[in-house]
Amino acid sequence: MKKDFTPEKELLFLALGGSAEIGMNVNLYGCNGKWLMVDLGMTFSGDQYPGVDLVFADLEFIEDRAKDLIGIVLTHGHEDHIGAVPYFAGELGVPLYATPFTADLVLRKLEEAELDNVVELNIIDDDHGTFDLGPFSITYVPLAHSIAEGNALHIDTPYGRIFHTGDWKLDEEPTMGSPTTEEELIALGDDGVEFLVCDSTNVFNPRPSGSEGAVHRGLMEEVTKHAGRRVLVTTFASNVARLQTLGDVARETGRQLCVAGRSLDRIIEVAQDNGYLQDFPEPIDFDTAMELPRGEVLIIATGGQGEPRAALARIADQNHPIELVPGDVVLFSSRQIPGNEIAIGIVQNQLAARGIVMVTDRQSDIHVSGHPGRPELEALYSWLRPNVLVPVHGEMRHMQEQGRLGIGSGIPKAVVQRNGEVVRLAPGEPGKIAEVQAGRLVLDGDIIAAADGEAITMRRRIAREGAMVVVLVGKGYVTIESWGLSLEEDMPAFILETCEDITAAIGKLRGKAARDPADIREVARITARRAAQRWCGKRPQVKVILLGEEP
Repeated sequence: MKKDFTPEKELLFLALGGSAEIGMNVNLYGCNGKWLMVDLGMTFSGDQYPGVDLVFADLEFIEDRAKDLIGIVLTHGHEDHIGAVPYFAGELGVPLYATPFTADLVLRKLEEAELDNVVELNIIDDDHGTFDLGPFSITYVPLAHSIAEGNALHIDTPYGRIFHTGDWKLDEEPTMGSPTTEEELIALGDDGVEFLVCDSTNVFNPRPSGSEGAVHRGLMEEVTKHAGRRVLVTTFASNVARLQTLGDVARETGRQLCVAGRSLDRIIEVAQDNGYLQDFPEPIDFDTAMELPRGEVLIIATGGQGEPRAALARIADQNHPIELVPGDVVLFSSRQIPGNEIAIGIVQNQLAARGIVMVTDRQSDIHVSGHPGRPELEALYSWLRPNVLVPVHGEMRHMQEQGRLGIGSGIPKAVVQRNGEVVRLAPGEPGKIAEVQAGRLVLDGDIIAAADGEAITMRRRIAREGAMVVVLVGKGYVTIESWGLSLEEDMPAFILETCEDITAAIGKLRGKAARDPADIREVARITARRAAQRWCGKRPQVKVILLGEEP
């Protein structure tokens, strides 16, 4: 059992985020006394964290060893790979490395956080750029994905070469960038890839993820089919290739383009600043779009995941300058992320109630995933021929399945790990050697707090059970306020009876307990909670306040 986890003459792997979950990717490689971080992402909150928008990996392990951390290498610009940078990079105090498009996205985050003069950001060539960090020699390997400059990392170490895929797919008809070819990947395999650390997200998909070229044809068919109608397409703002496709579709169908969503505006600006979307049509403003004949405009909008503040939700709620009427069309050129079904359903039902036609990727070929299906995984295995597979970026079911797929495809060893499990890759037999702290943090307002801390736990309880405040004044006067108890017209009777119960319970205290504020508060709390459970079946959180002379 390692005590301080300083990497000795060995190669270690440790995920602090992104293993046994989708999102929040943070991976560490340890070698000869140094640690290298690959990606620093976050995820968006769900109902399990009331009042919270962003969730981060707990970096306590590497913060305690920051003196041994030599850099953070970013594979691409999706939020689940770069979103935590402005919250932790300054504290970690090490250089960042990224290709130009990703670096521009990161720089804007650092500027907003006033860290651009604090954090060192190094821009690496996006065409197989190579640099050295301590015992690691790192080369960017361009792969297709749903954002510009998706990259794998080829990491050379004294104990073998690692191919860290990042997020990837195979695309026979890419519309952006020049992904590494099959021949180039085979050549890497010929040189020897010992360890493959690989995206597991789409392992259950029996088909290839598909090409952006096919999406172009699908969108052309759909937009052409709805001639004379106003067409809105919602997609992921970061999918620069899809934005290029939609720009081409607008031009080829004779429609002017309108863009709705600040994140789209930002991505378009960053893309154009870095040489992408150079022939993208100049977007028209909302007023101009609404004045055009319905069949002469194509709208791109954020909000395909049902985000309540995004453009599509506001359009569906008729609270946006963009207006849709019965017969208009919304194309969902994005996949439904698990967990967003209810939010998406709310928006779609609002649109349906108004007679607006909707088309999703289940009905038409208007979206392809940015992650590899089984045939693509099997192809990569055959090209690289690794000796060890480490599945990452997936829930446990995805990673276990990829482990089985890899073994079935001839890879000698698969190590299926989860966040916090330290894996020794070399020397010797690869396997898990220990487990360390790997929890979650949340951004709660302006404060980064423990996801399982008292504040969030209490908030969940209040959301589930309601809350009461009991105020004791003088020698037994009691007043009560409550929130979230469905008593309605019974509330006055409930409060009266509860006050009487509390007064009686306090009156039964004897000796020291009758004078101890802590004992008095506890009796009042228990009595109030029992009364609430008796009246409505709920066990609310109860706060007792003593004012004035103690009873």
